[in-house]
Amino acid sequence: MSGTVLIVEDDTRIANWVKVYFERAGFSAEVAHDGETGLNLARELEPDLLILDLMLPRLDGVELCRILRRESDVPIIMLTAREAHAERISGLDSGADDYIVKPFDPDEVIARAHAVLRRVKGKVQQVLTCGNITLDETTRTVTVDAESVPLSQAQIALLATFMRHPNQVLTRDQLISLTFNDEFEGFDRAIDNQVARLRRQINRGGRQPIQTVYGAGYRLVAEDA
Repeated sequence: MSGTVLIVEDDTRIANWVKVYFERAGFSAEVAHDGETGLNLARELEPDLLILDLMLPRLDGVELCRILRRESDVPIIMLTAREAHAERISGLDSGADDYIVKPFDPDEVIARAHAVLRRVKGKVQQVLTCGNITLDETTRTVTVDAESVPLSQAQIALLATFMRHPNQVLTRDQLISLTFNDEFEGFDRAIDNQVARLRRQINRGGRQPIQTVYGAGYRLVAEDA
């Protein structure tokens, strides 16, 4: 698997190091050292993959990710020295597809890149419907009662997992495995937070389709199932 990867990293040593590894893996790689340059290059190059540092001068990684997510579906892997779980959630909520904490093994970055690209290439374009919820996987849009609902990429992925398993109790581990292919470096509370945010967004008129099954996990109750 090959393609063009854009590496946005203000540490020159790390950026060049990652660039060399991607080139050895058969990719064409470009580098930007600040957020504004990275945004301009992303728009110009339309890369197949973006490797993005969270802490960047001129435009930080979270805001850059949000901007690009409004404009394209380019896969994004975030690199950061921050180890706080809140930062990982922030990265995922801004639209990142994966998250790797520094220091990291470059071979792991390449493996994660291949995994993300396989998911994108193999994604079946379809419309999922459960009760009053519709998720268009082609446009990555969600409606509830025919009203558009803004969701992060992580929330859309989580909702898709629920909609593919209506009325089935899913444990936290199953949600991580089915949604993030076991590449979510979070913990139980992180998944609980993601579910809570998703529930707030899709709640309509007091109807909450995602139910907590105490001691077991969560279940999407499909009214039309």
